[in-house]
Amino acid sequence: MSLKENIDISRLPNHIAIIMDGNGRWAKEKGEDRLYGHLHGVESVRNIVEGAAEIGIKYLTLYAFSTENWDRPKNEVSGLMELLVDTIKNEVPTLNKNNIKLHVIGDTDMLPDAAKHELTEAIKETSKNTGLNLIMALSYSSRWEITEAAKQIATDAKKGSLVVDDIDQDTIKQYLTTKSFPDPELMIRTSGEFRISNFLLYQLAYAEFYFTNTLWPDFRKENLFEAILDYQSRERRFGKTGEQVKNKDQAG
Repeated sequence: MSLKENIDISRLPNHIAIIMDGNGRWAKEKGEDRLYGHLHGVESVRNIVEGAAEIGIKYLTLYAFSTENWDRPKNEVSGLMELLVDTIKNEVPTLNKNNIKLHVIGDTDMLPDAAKHELTEAIKETSKNTGLNLIMALSYSSRWEITEAAKQIATDAKKGSLVVDDIDQDTIKQYLTTKSFPDPELMIRTSGEFRISNFLLYQLAYAEFYFTNTLWPDFRKENLFEAILDYQSRERRFGKTGEQVKNKDQAG
């Protein structure tokens, strides 16, 4: 029996974010180069997106390529960009078939022209879909995002379109690349690493973290369902006491 049968559909996380880690190690274990791992990692992306859509997750953010990843060996980066272009081109029909809407966050100006073109087309072609929102973090880092937000806030304050004393948490959120999406409630990282690697630092303030030793190319729907069940076993307090949360739930 699938773990999916045990999931309480009424208590799903609205937004799941995943750090897809372990492609290189997976390939090395098999005596292959890192690109071989990235190629098989695409299969995991396809499987997890399908699983998230199946159970009704509304937002799924995948950390696909960080700004720091540009410093990797040149052949790996160029291979990754080619893989990105081919994958986007091939997956659009499936996204449309499954009513999935594609979004991208990150410094996309750094991407090759071919990748930018395919992304623009894919976003346009899936724009009317109303199911799962698939958010790809490409050439993304949270420190870059927060720095850009601070610059824009300073610029608007200088122009007088923003009053400094009126700036609050909601103001900051409106200047982030994720302003159109709710904050993630569950963050998953594969491969056994226990860090968030400059990913959604502001948005993950109250997310539940789930770490697994499974390498990304081996991560499948059942692993996703296991993470969701673990999430549903936790008490989310947001700084309150457990008693306060229980009383609020009972009152609701």
